[in-house]
Amino acid sequence: MGLKTFGTMQVDWEQRVDLDRLRTQRLERVGRVLRTSELGALLCFDMNNIRYITATHIGTWAMDKLARFCLLPRGEQPIMWDFGSAARHHDIYCPWLGDRSRAGISTMRGAMSPGSGRAEDVARKVRIELEERGLRDEPLGVDVVEPPVLRALEAEGIEVVDGQQVMQQARVIKTEDEITLLNMACMMVDAAYEELYARMRPGMRENECVALVSKVLYDLGSEHVEGVNAISGERCSPHPHVYTDRVLRPGDPAYFDILHSYMGYRTCYYRTFVVGSASQAQVDAYKRCREMLDAAIDLIKPGVTTAEVVQVWPEATKFGFPNEEAAFALQFGHGVGLSIWEKPIFSRLVSLEHPETIEENMVFALETFWPASDGWSAARIEEQLVVTAEGAEVMTRFPAETLMVAGHRYHAATGPLPATRETQSHLNR
Repeated sequence: MGLKTFGTMQVDWEQRVDLDRLRTQRLERVGRVLRTSELGALLCFDMNNIRYITATHIGTWAMDKLARFCLLPRGEQPIMWDFGSAARHHDIYCPWLGDRSRAGISTMRGAMSPGSGRAEDVARKVRIELEERGLRDEPLGVDVVEPPVLRALEAEGIEVVDGQQVMQQARVIKTEDEITLLNMACMMVDAAYEELYARMRPGMRENECVALVSKVLYDLGSEHVEGVNAISGERCSPHPHVYTDRVLRPGDPAYFDILHSYMGYRTCYYRTFVVGSASQAQVDAYKRCREMLDAAIDLIKPGVTTAEVVQVWPEATKFGFPNEEAAFALQFGHGVGLSIWEKPIFSRLVSLEHPETIEENMVFALETFWPASDGWSAARIEEQLVVTAEGAEVMTRFPAETLMVAGHRYHAATGPLPATRETQSHLNR
């Protein structure tokens, strides 16, 4: 297929991402999966599922509110209930919804008084739509739900079941336009790492690195910087998964995970550097981390299972953890789409006994970790890729074959040299 990278704007003189096709194919996919399931309809409160089904979005501020919801009846078009005036906006700017954009609001995570009847109102709206279509007695799949809404649905005589697996199954295979958007999201992180590598130096703080990365991404058109892990020095092992205001020092390892979305499509993209100079322990850890990642990538092709992939990764006890749960997500893989964690999952915790089969046009990230022998350094690398008919094509392009030194590499005889890739990236030769 070949990955495509376009400018971030739409133009009339070049076919770029086809947004009408994106909307249509996503809805067709979830409709097919729904028809083959036991469910009569899907009720979604998760913003990413709502976007996948209805192609509506009202900003990242609403992601944790569970206030808006949509219903997809089997064999029919979706109905959208949205936050206040957003519903009227959809009437004007979302013609694909037709007359199915409604005002409706849930309890906003309990902020609405139970006596206000919001949960009951949601359930009543859903029940009416199901009855009109003869689906009242069919199971209703729900992705995430507040307990009062769940109880209100049941009080209306509706059987509520887990709808998450239907949505995960629909979203696991990406369309052509989804793959392009995911690739372009990675392109933006390539640029962020370029700027970070050029600017990182002793005296810079982890939170300043986060700010720099965020600015590059938003300047390029990122919709949402979901998170930037910035981990340095002795914080690298064990991995804390959160940045601080720690100051970078000469000889520090520093690894980063950049998670953002472009038109909803996410990245999960680790890189590891050292500041000023690298020890042999750090070089060795990086080499081991890279070898484990490459061994997994080399296995990727349609028909291979997640169990086969994770078998090339070491058991948790081999790198200082008592069991796989304690080491979870250090040697890891996960689907990436409108969320950063989708199917398939690669982990020795679950994949050996519950394997999933890799299919063409899946997009996922594979990430590895290895602690250094010095007891405090570590390496962390991640590549995001798409499965092709022949194997895998990597989307994440910032150099990661060998450990790179940022800032200045110090030499006792000659003084500091500029931190160029040509002179300082190949530390293990």
